Amino acid sequence: MAFFNKVAIIGTGLIGGSMALAMKKKGIARQVIGVSRHKSSLAQARRNRVIDKGSQDLSIIKGADLVVLATPVNTILKLSPVITKFINKNTIVTDVGSTKKEIVSRLNRIFPNYIGSHPLAGSEKRGVKNAQGDIFKNSICILTPAKNTSMKALRKIKIMWGRLGAKVLLLSPDIHDETLSFVSHLPHAVAFSLIGAIPDKHLKFGATGLKDTTRIALSDSTLWADIFLSNRKNMLKAIKSFQDNLSRISSALNKKDKEALTKILKRAQEKREVLG
Repeated sequence: MAFFNKVAIIGTGLIGGSMALAMKKKGIARQVIGVSRHKSSLAQARRNRVIDKGSQDLSIIKGADLVVLATPVNTILKLSPVITKFINKNTIVTDVGSTKKEIVSRLNRIFPNYIGSHPLAGSEKRGVKNAQGDIFKNSICILTPAKNTSMKALRKIKIMWGRLGAKVLLLSPDIHDETLSFVSHLPHAVAFSLIGAIPDKHLKFGATGLKDTTRIALSDSTLWADIFLSNRKNMLKAIKSFQDNLSRISSALNKKDKEALTKILKRAQEKREVLG
């Protein structure tokens, strides 16, 4: 028996499309509905059998027992009040936004059965054409319940992500945003800045090391501008931490202090080894 009867995924991009594929593969949903602003995305989603039905009209989500908001942060905030007219109070609502404090604060007041989700999966590639049914396998998904969160809805969403292959962790929205500013948002800011710092005339000499280090600079610039701004205070702290560390390397170079420079690099190497 399917875990959900009708799932509506608003935003049939990489993550939304991957959720749809995984749900169908795992038998989590009897029917998966897709909503997108773009006809081409819906056509491709149907052609690739990612969704069962699709529409640009939000009314198609009527009767859904789970609604997933898989759009950029600002769009999640804009759409939430609108979709209330198409669902009932028993409908579980979740999102996959990369920042959580503002989203949880707003959506928790709008939907009685709202659970914030953030699957730490994906890639720099975009669109439903790159959707993968196993993208969540062995990944982490963070849930961000609030004080008045429905425990029944929380259990159901936790089980769902587990069935999709993710290890589920719970964090407060504040701690989530602080943590992600360092482990996800800062690396993207650094990758964008690093590739931006290299003179164009030198790029043709860039090899594997540069490509690996700056791969995530291929990510959607509009999406990441919204993420940075929605987590601005934490981002500024994370950037300051990075600047301080880079300044230590600069200082050691200015002083021609090989011992200090080696210690800095060694400490960084040891921290990196922890990631595996």
